[in-house]
Amino acid sequence: MNVHIVYAHHEPTSFTSAMKNLAVQVLSSQGHIVSVSDLWGQGFSATAQKWDFITTSGGHFNYMLEQKHAAKLDLAFSPDIIAEIQKVKESELVLLVSPIWWFSVPAILKGWFDRVLAMGVAWDSGKIYEKGSFRGKQAMLIMAAGGPAEYYQENGRHKATPVQILHPINHGTLAFCGFDVHEPYVALNVLGAGNDGRAQMLKDLQYRLENLTKSPNWLVKY
Repeated sequence: MNVHIVYAHHEPTSFTSAMKNLAVQVLSSQGHIVSVSDLWGQGFSATAQKWDFITTSGGHFNYMLEQKHAAKLDLAFSPDIIAEIQKVKESELVLLVSPIWWFSVPAILKGWFDRVLAMGVAWDSGKIYEKGSFRGKQAMLIMAAGGPAEYYQENGRHKATPVQILHPINHGTLAFCGFDVHEPYVALNVLGAGNDGRAQMLKDLQYRLENLTKSPNWLVKY
């Protein structure tokens, strides 16, 4: 299987980085072909702008419609977007490894969604969810959160579980584009768990990764 990892953290010694490294190690050892987009490391821009396109349609600038226009012109996007689109197109499984920031993802990963999952490429009018352009591909969030586990409950401080918090991404982004979506792996209390606790989190992630293809836990399956 071709696996592409989109990694969104600025610190190579972070726990998020450790999860990314573990995913590379486990999946490569199983014989999968693994590639990585290190968004901070490669200086990926989070901002959707006019110069994301080699040419535009002219007149009023609507970013999504310009994406569709560029897609029709044999991917007339800027080189950084084209490179990321090709990685996703060549992959069968996309892993998104990131911390949870403000009940979502860092701006650099949100910008990757905005710029790479382009209209005319990942979705289009009438081509969403079970008819999405990436139908047949899989995706999974691997996330880290600093707060304690008891906060992440419907009756906890955050009034939501991790799956509920990540619904806009799992459903409104990944499933929207046609991906079959695995249940996310979310490491909670990363800041307070201590070394032994974080080591156990990595063991739990390793188990999920080792069984990802033979025993998947589906959140959305088309």
